[in-house]
Amino acid sequence: MAKLKNKIALINHGCAKNLVDSELMLGMLSQEGFSITLNDDEADIVIINTCSFIHDAEQESVQSIIEMVNKGKKIIITGCLPQKHKKELKKAVPEALAMLGTSDISAIVDAVKSVAQQDDYFCKISEKPIYEYPENVQRQQITVGSSSYLKIAEGCNYQCGYCIIPKLRGPYRSRTIENIVEEAKELGKKGVSEIVLIAQDTTAYGVDLYKKPSLAKLLKELNKVEEINWIRVMYTYPSMFDDELIEAYANCDKVVKYVDIPLQHSHPEMLKAMRRPVMDYKDFISKLRDKIKGVAIRTTFIVGYPGETQEMFEHLYEFTKWAKFDKMGAFEFSKEKGTYAYSLPEQVPARIKKQRKNKLMKLQQKISLEVNKSFLGREIPCIIESVGSDGAVIARSYRDAPEVDGLVYIETDDIPVPGDIESVKITGCDEYDLYGNL
Repeated sequence: MAKLKNKIALINHGCAKNLVDSELMLGMLSQEGFSITLNDDEADIVIINTCSFIHDAEQESVQSIIEMVNKGKKIIITGCLPQKHKKELKKAVPEALAMLGTSDISAIVDAVKSVAQQDDYFCKISEKPIYEYPENVQRQQITVGSSSYLKIAEGCNYQCGYCIIPKLRGPYRSRTIENIVEEAKELGKKGVSEIVLIAQDTTAYGVDLYKKPSLAKLLKELNKVEEINWIRVMYTYPSMFDDELIEAYANCDKVVKYVDIPLQHSHPEMLKAMRRPVMDYKDFISKLRDKIKGVAIRTTFIVGYPGETQEMFEHLYEFTKWAKFDKMGAFEFSKEKGTYAYSLPEQVPARIKKQRKNKLMKLQQKISLEVNKSFLGREIPCIIESVGSDGAVIARSYRDAPEVDGLVYIETDDIPVPGDIESVKITGCDEYDLYGNL
């Protein structure tokens, strides 16, 4: 197919789910013969796939838009920002030649053709987004390495008080097991060793298609895929993490023993205010550790949600001290328009939010160092990420998800192959990273 003369670049913002959407759009354009570049200086047309989860993420997206306008690029804005702000965004950025909403990425080819031909402003933003995964498209991967994200569903049926995602992404939509398994095989053939399953909530997988949560069944099917070595699951939800799923984690040899479960808080009243499930998290965490041998648990918390008293924060602090999470992140509550929490009374002052976050993260730093020290002298499986020209080898243990967790720095006389799983003897550590020998 002859390459069309316009060169297209794409700037991606936000989560891994957005990254997959970006790769799908590039795949559609590549299939149509457009020339893709990763260098926006070389491009005539720049697609900016935006994030609007919290204010800071919006600001990053806006900065990219302003930068591309100042460079004189023809810009197309896609994703959460146009979905959230619609006409207001066009008024704010009159230079934008096209906009697409979160569930309208399949229109990217038409949008690019419109911009290339200098037609009128192109806009497709569904009033009520309903996401359909374009199964016939080969993703054009921006990041090709030892691991790759695999989107198993989109949208969300929950109404958490702080979250705008259901409005931006629409109702929960699962892909079929057959399509996911097929994509996992294709990724494996490209040299990917680890697939990372993502959705707004992975534990709700299948509720729409199969009328019941089916993540356990999906994991058992993916476990049979010979082309991949590791399966990692992100963004699970506590009340949906049932015994069948625990059993799949424990018994599927390719499923890494790593549970990513954003709990958001520990105090029952705070969870209720957040519109989150109120349950005994101590029992739940104890059960995970009892049933899944060697499990690493990652979580995130929000501090400073409206109405959070000092006593509620201390409850969270003591719970964190008890739980000794392998990985933990804390975020200050961000007041977002369109969310239930936006207009709640008892907003917590910014100074208090920052203090609470810093106190919680200081505690976690100590816990993380203790946990890492427990691996000194032990051998753990690690995936080789990269081998530098100077022979420096960087890996990730099964306990570390790409981009969000720590790394393992390896000394070796051999040159390992990126993507291979190796047994590494841990010889040193700091708060977040490990050091070892091969």
